[in-house]
Amino acid sequence: MPDALGAALLIARKDLAIEFRTRTAFFSAVVFALLGIVIFFFAWDPTAVAAVDLAPGVLWVIFTFSGLLGLHRSFGVELADRAIDGLLGAPIPRESIYLGKAMANLVFVIAVQVIAIPAIALFYDMPLGGRVLALAGIALLAAIGLVAVGTLFAAMAVNTRLGELLLPMLSLPFFVPIVIPAAQATARLFAGRPVAESMGWLKILLAYDIVFVAACMMAFPHTIEE
Repeated sequence: MPDALGAALLIARKDLAIEFRTRTAFFSAVVFALLGIVIFFFAWDPTAVAAVDLAPGVLWVIFTFSGLLGLHRSFGVELADRAIDGLLGAPIPRESIYLGKAMANLVFVIAVQVIAIPAIALFYDMPLGGRVLALAGIALLAAIGLVAVGTLFAAMAVNTRLGELLLPMLSLPFFVPIVIPAAQATARLFAGRPVAESMGWLKILLAYDIVFVAACMMAFPHTIEE
């Protein structure tokens, strides 16, 4: 019997292998993100709102909604032939299922970010310069928080009749504490301010990740039993 972490890695590898073969959710999320960026760009009045003020909000709104596409599919793939019963019957902790799904979702969300962030910088002419690592840190912390909460709610919504609608309704209120500090920290980076000015917002993101990763992992076994 694999240990908890080994089992989680196997589940993550299985989910990523399925997505790599089909690529449907990833391409859908990327197309959605790029279309959203283009729509915001052509609807933007540069004489009314400066690019440095608009770009961070666009980035994190697009990030949130495109990430939901992958989160819903993480448990949706288990519905065929009741594959979820095989996971639940396996001799592994329930927390390993959550952790494996979350790791696969994290890779998915980061892959979308790798495309969306350069697209935002290109469209809105945002010079990243030496702030790429700081922006990558913000993106990683935001992705961990989104995945931690989204994976739990995806498990709750997958067996409902309106799971595609229920998942955003449950998740979006919990995404607000992620989007606000991420957008604020990104705005300071885009404005050319020192990275130290963003540290307060980064601490908020880090605290959110620690609390919700632990809380969601503890809540998942009871959620999946229901």
